[in-house]
Amino acid sequence: MQDAYGRTIRYLRISVTDRCNLRCRYCMPPSGMPDKLGHESILRNEEIVEVARVAAGLGINKIRLTGGEPLVRKGIIELVAQLAAIPGIEDLAMTTNAVLLDTMAAPLKAAGLRRINVSLDTLNPERFKEMTRGGDLSRVLKGLEEAERVGIWPIRLNSVLIGGENDSEIRALAELTRTKGYDVRFIELMPIGEAATWTEEHFISTDRILEVLPELVPDIAKAHDGPARYFRLPGASGRIGLIQPVSCNFCADCDRIRLTADGKLKPCLHSDKEIDLLAAIRAGEDVAPIIQQAVGLKPERHHMEESDYVPIVRGMYKIGG
Repeated sequence: MQDAYGRTIRYLRISVTDRCNLRCRYCMPPSGMPDKLGHESILRNEEIVEVARVAAGLGINKIRLTGGEPLVRKGIIELVAQLAAIPGIEDLAMTTNAVLLDTMAAPLKAAGLRRINVSLDTLNPERFKEMTRGGDLSRVLKGLEEAERVGIWPIRLNSVLIGGENDSEIRALAELTRTKGYDVRFIELMPIGEAATWTEEHFISTDRILEVLPELVPDIAKAHDGPARYFRLPGASGRIGLIQPVSCNFCADCDRIRLTADGKLKPCLHSDKEIDLLAAIRAGEDVAPIIQQAVGLKPERHHMEESDYVPIVRGMYKIGG
């Protein structure tokens, strides 16, 4: 599928739940989710599989499962197995906080999950507890070890840069590319949800990474991979990725659409435009034209870097990370 600007759309991100077992300060309000989706408001496993099957027939070959936290969804192992079996799906990945991964990595691997991205903003146990409002860093580290043991690889860590919070840990996080071989991707804080009011005070450009790590060299084999620019520390097997949605717009290369847990197709993360797929699928309608419509509605670019930008209504835990 191609959008109106000639971009080929091959990537579908599917949020399977709005619920999470952490309460990260830049993602959720202190009280947690005030408006949790009810069971009937969320796409069933068979509905997700049907959408993915149709999308694969239209040219989607990469799927990533997100949340909330996807591992808290009942039946997630079975869902992974069903998605992995769809002809045309070449890459099935997941973004997780890894809290439950120590017990679920082996069955996920057996079901067909190929890769994981783990959200990890700090390696300091006390800071982790504070940033996540009660999370246990040791569970995350155990989950990473188990994923590596069972052969889920490569492992990517996603670290959101937050001024005054974790900017002192840039080198410590980067060293994991040497000691563990992980890819570590530093992501600029985006004005979404709880972070909509944070950005002026806490925003740091990923250019800071290049200042803290002047020894970084561009990764010659794959300098660009998706939205990230990649570098390496000397002697490291893993890579350092810089994702700059605010300071360096990468919309010209966007190849994705998103499906929320309540069945809305989002052509662009940073737009409130959504198309109701849930109602259509439960009415027995052909969803292929709706998916094509969503692709046709992708805007040329977002406008986060502009002074009059108005943040979107939904938080990331509602959309899917």
